[in-house]
Amino acid sequence: MTTGTSRVAWEDHADLVVIGGGVAGLTAARAASLRGMRVLTLSKGGPTDTSTQYAQGGIAVVAPVGDTVDAHVADTLAAGGGLCDEDAVRSIVSAGPDAVAALGDLGAVFDIGRDGAVARTREGGHSIRRIIHAGGDATGAEIQRALNAAGLPVLFGAAAARILTDARGVTGVLVFDHRGAGIVHTPAVLLATGGLGQLYACSTNPPGATADGIALALGAGAGIADLEFVQFHPTVLFAAGGVGRRPLISEAVRGEGARLVDSRGRSITDGLHPLGDLAPRDVVSRAIAARLADLGEDHVFLDARHLDGFADRFPTITAMCADAGLDPARDRLPVAPAAHYSCGGVVTDVHGRTRIPGLYAAGEVARTGLHGANRLASNSLLEGLVLGERAGIAAAVERGGLRVQVHDAPTPVLPRLERNALQQLMTQHASVVRDADGLAAASVALDSAPISACTDPASLEDAALTVTARILVRAAQRRTESRGCHTRSDHPVPDRAWVHSLEQRLDSAGEPAVTIPQLTGAN
Repeated sequence: MTTGTSRVAWEDHADLVVIGGGVAGLTAARAASLRGMRVLTLSKGGPTDTSTQYAQGGIAVVAPVGDTVDAHVADTLAAGGGLCDEDAVRSIVSAGPDAVAALGDLGAVFDIGRDGAVARTREGGHSIRRIIHAGGDATGAEIQRALNAAGLPVLFGAAAARILTDARGVTGVLVFDHRGAGIVHTPAVLLATGGLGQLYACSTNPPGATADGIALALGAGAGIADLEFVQFHPTVLFAAGGVGRRPLISEAVRGEGARLVDSRGRSITDGLHPLGDLAPRDVVSRAIAARLADLGEDHVFLDARHLDGFADRFPTITAMCADAGLDPARDRLPVAPAAHYSCGGVVTDVHGRTRIPGLYAAGEVARTGLHGANRLASNSLLEGLVLGERAGIAAAVERGGLRVQVHDAPTPVLPRLERNALQQLMTQHASVVRDADGLAAASVALDSAPISACTDPASLEDAALTVTARILVRAAQRRTESRGCHTRSDHPVPDRAWVHSLEQRLDSAGEPAVTIPQLTGAN
């Protein structure tokens, strides 16, 4: 819903606007720039205010010895709960080695093992050690450093308010920055805004993970799918009363032999899955939630005391633990699940194209079919590299040379629920385990959100969180089964009738009322 127009304080022109400065966005910007596009990247934060910066584990990429594309595909499909698009999985996984090589050409440095080859570890859901990493447990920071060093133009402190379109497709972006409202005239926009962790009171995501790209895509008429599948990372450092971004204890710690136990020293996962503590994340998070419910407690423990050289292998985690007064060599680490990754998002093909001409999406904000109902560990950085490159190329080929002009820039007037209230609502009713009564209560509260104009970044974020929560809750209500990251205590088993995705758009009144069954693989 919109009324009036924004008073424009400034204007600019670009061949491509990239919204987001993490791995997907900067990879896309570079790919398009190399093909002669004038690219402007918008980042509402600073150079390291991205989810990429915080990624610990590494990049899942087929190893040259003892591994195959087929094996990586099989592991991804097994984790995805029947909703992965196998063709998309194979396409993205196959492109992994070249994407990592390109990152190396930019100067990214990965850890080397004793044999002189790139070191690899194992994480949940993987059948072998195929995860490459940097700085022990600082892979994301190294990727962000290398991409930032490429020197691409980025407008920091700039929040995208609306994607502007006409009958031809994208025509521009309404932007708020320190100068006020501005318009960038462009025939192509790539959404690379990351995730939606700030829907919840506790998350591994940075403060800027406010589902901006989901809201922008919905406002432009694009479809959203699989949003009910929010991955909760099972081992996030617990602190009583802790809210906001919480430190993540990488799955690679379990890959090196750490064990999950409850307060009585009993294993959390014995007998639940052949991979035990390295089962897919949805399995481990549910197991922790069930044990905590049985014991009436709020956290379990990760025991890494028997591991040699922990501080050398995991320096970032060691420092985070020290800040909390913990020593992994001496203490069991208190952990609990927290919101981590959105498996769904803006519906795209494997080149980042949406159904809106000139609108692309890549990275966590996109739903390519790679993740299905539950993302396989460390496939996220892989997807950001591959889809960022492909989307940047697609934009250059398909929209390069077009000239467009914005004629109207409506001010967004949208429902907004107060952020703390929304986070508490979603944490209580749409977390690791859900049921009909809780989802109904959340839906009623979200539908009552007051409508007002969004004229600054904070109000835009709250509106994005509100519309995204409404889409998520509606999908969770409709999916009357448990599958992957989506667990319904009142429908505890998978239902074969639900082996398809739900795609949603906004109707003409701005309501998330259009729900379209979509068969898996239909991009």
